[in-house]
Amino acid sequence: MWHLNIYLPIANHSLPMYWLLGLGGAVGFLAGLFGVGGGFLMTPLLMMIGITPTVAAATDANQIVAATTSGTFAHWRLGNVDFKMGLLLVIGGLAGGTMGVQLVKILRAIGEAGVVIKVTYIVLLGTIGSYMFWESLRNLRHRPIPAMGLNSGKKSWFVRCCEALPLPMRFEKSGITVSAFLPIIFGSLVGVVAALLGVGGGFIMVPVMVYLLRMPMRTVVGTNLFQEVIICSNITYQQSFYNHTVDLILAIILLVGSTVGAQIGARVSTRLKADQLKIILASIILLVMAEMVFGIAHHPHALLSLGGGH
Repeated sequence: MWHLNIYLPIANHSLPMYWLLGLGGAVGFLAGLFGVGGGFLMTPLLMMIGITPTVAAATDANQIVAATTSGTFAHWRLGNVDFKMGLLLVIGGLAGGTMGVQLVKILRAIGEAGVVIKVTYIVLLGTIGSYMFWESLRNLRHRPIPAMGLNSGKKSWFVRCCEALPLPMRFEKSGITVSAFLPIIFGSLVGVVAALLGVGGGFIMVPVMVYLLRMPMRTVVGTNLFQEVIICSNITYQQSFYNHTVDLILAIILLVGSTVGAQIGARVSTRLKADQLKIILASIILLVMAEMVFGIAHHPHALLSLGGGH
């Protein structure tokens, strides 16, 4: 049974069930472990096994909903979800996502969408991955470095700007006090980038919560999963209603695998130190970036061909 090929009607493709269950389980495990939906990994993996990009992206958003819902529930039971912070991030993320969609339309109209998306992806992955890896490595060696002046005796301009924002709010679950506008602003920025890159944004939001909002890693994972549930549910609805690119059979199989994987990942995350989690996630981010750079280096014409907006 497990070796039988499953026909996927929307994708118009047949694949072994155990491949799809394995992919769903692996991405679900990452969701529970790191608090990211895994879209930046699942979409290219689906494309590698023959699923068209539009169906891969739309269906992936659906399985992210399952993985993040399962992961959120697991972390809620562990007491690791800051719902107050999550709701503010969602407000900003929905607004930013709407702006990001309009930005993509403008870039497509001028024929530069592909180039901007590809370059943004590489720069963002490289910057986030490198900083997380280096900072976590230093911490594991018991030589922590200050992050943007937040831990230093002298406050940076960034910290002063953050503290000048009105409406300070206490987030008891995370043990921090920041302006309510701060998570909305960061959520909006991440929403724009997430819409531009076509991913849930967890691999961006997690570093934002760790290094800018200064949330403890134990609440970062669960809180990010919570906000991704809502963001990706909205994406799934729009993709299925307007574009009809969600393959329900593929989504259900990925759902099963990711739901189980997320529960396992959440349990494993409690046994690892925060810096160990961050350094593993940073390594995965850098590997994805390296693969993209490798692809461009060996097929430079592919990047040039992305310039066509339609």
